[in-house]
Amino acid sequence: MIKKPISWYDKLHHAKPYQIKKIPKDFADLKAGQMMLLPTALMVNDYIKTIPFGHKKSMKMLRTDLAISYHADVTCPIVAGIHLKTVAELAYEHYMMGKNISDITPFWRVMDAKTSTLKKLSFSKDFVITRWQEEIVS
Repeated sequence: MIKKPISWYDKLHHAKPYQIKKIPKDFADLKAGQMMLLPTALMVNDYIKTIPFGHKKSMKMLRTDLAISYHADVTCPIVAGIHLKTVAELAYEHYMMGKNISDITPFWRVMDAKTSTLKKLSFSKDFVITRWQEEIVS
């Protein structure tokens, strides 16, 4: 039996609930013993929607703010990055279907040239760069 691929919409809206786990050993910028939030894609999406037009936040700030909101010490950088990609891919799909740019999640507000997720997107980084330029000029 062939499995139907999971859509970006499904990845955003039908994920397992968030979890908070104790980190067993040091990795990335995280230390053993810290309580780590494993967010959902919807949590990342909702956070990004709160960033005002013309403003940017780093992934590190997104992770810090989510951890604080959910009473954790840190947010998993890997899971947050995966979910940022989900948010970006779905937003771009909506844009390509004709939705107004103001009606999609402005994921570019947490991306810069160094954000590793930028290189993993299925669409050109030119879309993201254009969004940055529009918000700086406006």
